[in-house]
Amino acid sequence: MQAKPGPGDLALVLGGGGARAAYQVGFLRALGSMFPHLETPILTGVSAGAISAVFLANHSGPFGTAVQELATAWENLTVERVFRAGSLSLSSHALRWGVRLVSGGAKVGRTTHGMVDTSPLREYLCSVLGTNDGSLPGIAAKIESGRLRSLAITTTRYSTNQSVTWVQSSGFQPWNRSNRRSAAAPITVDHVMASSALPIFFPAIELADGWHGDGGIRLTAPLSPALHLGAERLIAISTRFVRASREPDAPRDEDYPPPATVVGVLLSSVFLDMLDQDAMNMQRLNDYLRDVPIERRQGLRPAGLMLLRPSQDIGKLASQHEPALPGMFRFLMRGMGTREAKSPDSLSMVLFQPDYMRALIQVGEADAWRRKDEIEAFVAGEDRPSIAQTGFWRI
Repeated sequence: MQAKPGPGDLALVLGGGGARAAYQVGFLRALGSMFPHLETPILTGVSAGAISAVFLANHSGPFGTAVQELATAWENLTVERVFRAGSLSLSSHALRWGVRLVSGGAKVGRTTHGMVDTSPLREYLCSVLGTNDGSLPGIAAKIESGRLRSLAITTTRYSTNQSVTWVQSSGFQPWNRSNRRSAAAPITVDHVMASSALPIFFPAIELADGWHGDGGIRLTAPLSPALHLGAERLIAISTRFVRASREPDAPRDEDYPPPATVVGVLLSSVFLDMLDQDAMNMQRLNDYLRDVPIERRQGLRPAGLMLLRPSQDIGKLASQHEPALPGMFRFLMRGMGTREAKSPDSLSMVLFQPDYMRALIQVGEADAWRRKDEIEAFVAGEDRPSIAQTGFWRI
């Protein structure tokens, strides 16, 4: 099926969540089957979502082909292709961190920039993106052809505590808000590495203006880059599972929470919760603007949003695939209590294993096909109340 022309520019918004982002890839693969020649002029990504956004922006083929190859790239991910998971590498990094903690700030030995060495991820990204030096000329070619208007990748600049959205575009109005700003730049593999540099665990990446880490840390409005770039319809894919209304108050763990549970809550608050909050704010603003005459909107405009999320707890799903982790890394994760947590969200973000990747892609694909009618209506620009209800939550 071909994409029918809908009103306004369509944007794909791909958030973070580490390995959980494979769920987004499953949805995209289903979308590519529904609309093999779909054009999305605006692509935004943060954290692990930046990998997929850049892959699609750099790919020269039609949308359906691009998402199929993207799915293959994710299915072939392993822990060893993300960071060095051998006993020697993990032990040496742990030892250097231990020395740093007990040294009282003294310069002892070689500085450690992260708990793991992520050079394998850079090598893998260069391989799947077809670059030797990290440059991505396919993005500029796609913009020049008119098939892409803007690509935006968000990072966190540690020295200023700012969220920085790097934009490669045919033309855009820069923005500067409290603790978040835009910057024009040709997107490279370094930007992707920085955006997905999980704090503490992964080393920060040096970009043009300093050291940058995971873009989800300070991005309080994950929908804003797409809106600043002119999107009038947004498809945002969350990796956060929302329990049924009767479940939130029921405890997941009866005993004292293990570190894996605490870390999972912290990471979820950084990478998963902000998209929901921003979506709710956007819906409220849309409702308000529809009742306000255009001349009194002060430049604001309503925009359509379809927010999709997993139909099952992909944190619990991670527990089923944990035994396949490399021995030393599995030992360390179990030491954090991943086996004690009923839904180990922290594990789900670092479980870069092919079987787990395939499982998440299948869940995302199945969820998309279940909502095929709504998705087709949204892409075509139809306004259905059911989209707003099931695309967000029932208020």
